[in-house]
Amino acid sequence: MPSRKRSRLLSWYRKAVLLAILIALLPLGLTALYSVVPPVSTLMLARWATMQPVDRRFVPYGQIAPVVAASVIGSEDARFCRHHGVDWDALRLVIADSDDEDGPRRGASTIAMQTAKNLFLWPGRSYIRKGLEIPLALMLDFVWTKQQLLTTYLNIAEWGDGIFGIEAAAQIYFHRPASRLTAHQAALLAAALPNPIVRDTARPKRGQRLRASRVAVIARGMKPWLDCLP
Repeated sequence: MPSRKRSRLLSWYRKAVLLAILIALLPLGLTALYSVVPPVSTLMLARWATMQPVDRRFVPYGQIAPVVAASVIGSEDARFCRHHGVDWDALRLVIADSDDEDGPRRGASTIAMQTAKNLFLWPGRSYIRKGLEIPLALMLDFVWTKQQLLTTYLNIAEWGDGIFGIEAAAQIYFHRPASRLTAHQAALLAAALPNPIVRDTARPKRGQRLRASRVAVIARGMKPWLDCLP
């Protein structure tokens, strides 16, 4: 191979490696940035880019009713305080279920994984995205406290078309701040996750109301398990 061609290939190889390193470091850089500024999700960015409305009102953890944390954790990630970003036991159950002829029936997406997806990845289902969620969730759980992680999730989660974060959801659906949400209201919002477009909090169907009732019961028993939060 001529030396000039080899040098060109080596140059492209170095650029590709550098680009890969920069892409890998981007989530870490954004994680550090979002520790001091309100985080935004990729879905919010996409809506802004396409001139669609976004309603998000960032609130710190102290301005969110404790029952909201209990309801969301009880509904989405009951072992939130016990794992380090990935619930490996639940993940193994999903993998085992995927071998059944009916396909997987349970989810294993933790709050850290959902936060990683919302902050860095794209919507939809794919094995590639799920594979990326796992190391990103581990990184988030390592860098942030559990309170930071939950606060970020509650401020970027989608609760309707263009409605992001618990404060916007509380104001729009119940005309009150997130700090004054009742146990029933918190359970209704938690029951809408992770598919708030289908599960409409404004007009909950019977199945969603039953789910909210179960969430409320779970939330009442969550307090002893939330020792990772103040």
